[in-house]
Amino acid sequence: MAYHKVVISGINTSELKVMSEEEKMRLLREFKETGDKKIRDKLIKGNLRLVLSVIQRFAGRGEDVDDLFQIGVVGLIKAINNFDLSKEVRFSTYCVPMISGELRRYLRDYNQIKVSRSLRDLAYKTIQAREKLTNQLLREPTIEEIAEEIHEKRSDIVIALESISDPISIYEPVYSDSGDTLYVADQLSDQSSDESWIAQFSMRDAMNNLESREKNILYLRFLCGKTQVEVAKEIGISQAQVSRLEKNAISKIKEAI
Repeated sequence: MAYHKVVISGINTSELKVMSEEEKMRLLREFKETGDKKIRDKLIKGNLRLVLSVIQRFAGRGEDVDDLFQIGVVGLIKAINNFDLSKEVRFSTYCVPMISGELRRYLRDYNQIKVSRSLRDLAYKTIQAREKLTNQLLREPTIEEIAEEIHEKRSDIVIALESISDPISIYEPVYSDSGDTLYVADQLSDQSSDESWIAQFSMRDAMNNLESREKNILYLRFLCGKTQVEVAKEIGISQAQVSRLEKNAISKIKEAI
């Protein structure tokens, strides 16, 4: 990573100054005594080149350099805030492990799945548009309305939002009724199990015995992901009726299985 003519997070690295160890210690003493944020800002600016040298060790992993730099600065700030002047240690010696540790935590905890910058930008753009439309319409906007607002394809928006969603555990509860909890793992099929295809036949028979309106409600709710209010509006009944029919349908399926 060259320092000349490189711009990271809006900072021209060729213009970064190198602060002497004596100057660092003087400013650190002043900051500890006064808590002046302007002094801390000087310390941050005077050590940005140190941050650059540390993030070189983490480059080449497909990570965005701007992200690494910003996380490195967080580590630098923590080092400034926690540095003990009574210890006979150079600030840079103390600072490097702090920056490295912050970067490792970021890579471990927040970047398990690689998401491109363009997808993240579209996701955040979508979130902002959703908030704007919610305030304007006084209701939750549809994906189509958001797509029209930001001039993007519906499919691209869905993919972008999914890309920033946190992974969930297979033991995450997805439905609970009368104390019987349904987990993500319960929805995962095991094609090698004899019990699996038997359960599929039982479920199919149970579904066939439902009334057409009950089938439609379950389809709209659990396959299309619509709310009870949206389903009620689509099929022309009240939300209370949708809730009652949905519970009845689920009870019938449970009894049949």
